[in-house]
Formats: sequence, C-alpha cells, structure tokens
Amino acid sequence: MSSATSVIESVIEPVVFRWHEAEITALSPVTPHVRSVRLRCSLAEAYRAGQHVDVRLTAEDGYQAQRSYSIASAQDGSGTLELMIEALPDGEVSGWFSHLAEIGDRVELRGPIGGSFSWDGPDGGPLLLGGGGSGVVPLLAMLRRRAQGWRQIPAALIYSARTRAEAIAVAELERLAEADPNFSLHLATTREPGGKRIDAPLVAEALARIGAPGKVFLCGSNRFVAAASDLILAEGVAPGLIRTERFGA
Repeated sequence: MSSATSVIESVIEPVVFRWHEAEITALSPVTPHVRSVRLRCSLAEAYRAGQHVDVRLTAEDGYQAQRSYSIASAQDGSGTLELMIEALPDGEVSGWFSHLAEIGDRVELRGPIGGSFSWDGPDGGPLLLGGGGSGVVPLLAMLRRRAQGWRQIPAALIYSARTRAEAIAVAELERLAEADPNFSLHLATTREPGGKRIDAPLVAEALARIGAPGKVFLCGSNRFVAAASDLILAEGVAPGLIRTERFGA
C-alpha cells in the first residue's frame, strides 16, 4: 500500500437530508473568478467549520441543477452562511451565481454534509491545513472558527494557488498571520515568475511552526491532495491524523 492510500478519506454520511430555502443577502467578488455569496437560511446555525452543503437551483420550467459547495464562514449568530463559488467553464450552477444571481434571489440548500472533515475549537490541535485552489475554502472556515476563541491552538496553512491574484482570501489570511503569532501562512504560487509547487522544505517549515500536529486537513484536486499527503507522511506524521477532501475526476 502506498503512503497516499494510507490517508483516511472523508465520506458523505448515508443520511437523507431535506432541502431548506435560502435567500441571497450579499454578493461580492473575492478573486477574478470567485464570488462570495451570503445566504440567510436555517442551516446557518447548524454546521461545523469544514462541512459543505448541496445547492439546488430550479428554473421556471421545473429544470433543476445542483452542486456541492464548502461553507466559508464560521457560525456567527447572524442567521447567514457564506459560500465562495468559483465560476467554472460551462458550469450551470456556478455560472448562475457568477453572472445572474442577485440579492433577494432564493435557492435551496441541503446539509450540512461531511462530519469527518470538520473542526471546532474543543477538537484541539495543533492544526496543519493544506489547500489547493478553491480547496482552501473549508480550511478558511476552520481558521475563522479558531479566531473566535481558540487562537491559542497553533495552526499552519499550506496554500497552493496558481497566482496571488487567484488566491482566495489571501489578504485576510496574511492579516491573520501578521496579527496572530500562533498562525502561519505558507503560500506557494505555481504560475508566477519564481513560483513553485509545495515541496518538502515548505511542509517542514509549516510543521516547525506548530510542532507535532494533532489534526491535519487537506482539500483540493486529486493531484494536490496526493502530493501534500505524501510530503506530510514523509515528515513522520501519522496517517490516521489526516483527513482529506478531493474534487475533480
């Protein structure tokens, strides 16, 4: 068995969820291709950082399309939750949110989904987080939750993005790293001059900042998660500590 296959994968629990109506309350750009969507919904007080929801759109003729999106926000008592939706080529749902959605529009949400890929402060740490592209979104929710009362827990985020301009919430993450001595950001840009992919020195640097991790969460493409898992395991981290979510074929 290879090291990558030793990593525990998160799975969707076999639970039947009902759909909840949600209203768009705010829309704002995050990157050139990612839009923040704030939704008022009863699910806003019933999720853990790291979980995701199914989103369903219904056209006037009854045609339906749905897609899963990670929740970017931490519970804050506002009755709303935030999604960060990347516009994908020919994406029915992402295209609607990116180009047509307006404040006041209503959609349906189902969830929350992903119990094993979730974190709350009492779960402890230290936290080692790794995100590739839009895979950083559930990790951002974990860091936002940590900032609400658990900043004493050491945390490090390894984040791989094509360019700085495409790095989701990079300004927020940099502000957090500057203000919080217990958090470090390790950004790798793969398509900029002088950029590189995540490698062993980057992973070693992140681990040096937090010590032995108690929780490891990785989210991104199959390629990113496999590479990050192998590098972390090579540093001696126990496979049973690692939880992953993957997207793509």
